[in-house]
Amino acid sequence: MMTVDFAARLLRVTAAGTALLGMMLVLAPHSPLRPAGLFFADLAFLPLDQAQQINDEVAQLMMAISGGLLCGLGVLIWQIATHVLPSDPKRARQLLIPALLTWYLPDSLGSALSGASFNVVMNTAFLALLLAPLLLLKPASGQRLSPQG
Repeated sequence: MMTVDFAARLLRVTAAGTALLGMMLVLAPHSPLRPAGLFFADLAFLPLDQAQQINDEVAQLMMAISGGLLCGLGVLIWQIATHVLPSDPKRARQLLIPALLTWYLPDSLGSALSGASFNVVMNTAFLALLLAPLLLLKPASGQRLSPQG
């Protein structure tokens, strides 16, 4: 079990990392962050063989879209962890758990279908970082928190 304050801190750290990863994906094809973007793509499509490229405009557009969505998800998690979780942990869980599963399932399915199976592993680790604070919340006195909120 963890306190609401600690859970909120963990969620904000992970939210900041989410937004930063998103910005890296958006900027990588067009900036000195290119090696980081190439490494991320190479990691998703193990083995690390430098076979993936981010040169064509379709790959760059997909990185911009997915990166932008990650930035938005990071900001949403930050806002809920800051403004909802401290006063209403149950509502925070009701908002975040379905949203996180709705990101995770299609992202992981699409990754597996495209041959980027290791992205499913990375998604699972990331989901665990986000769900753990929500699922391990210590209820305030007199408050019950069920797994779904």
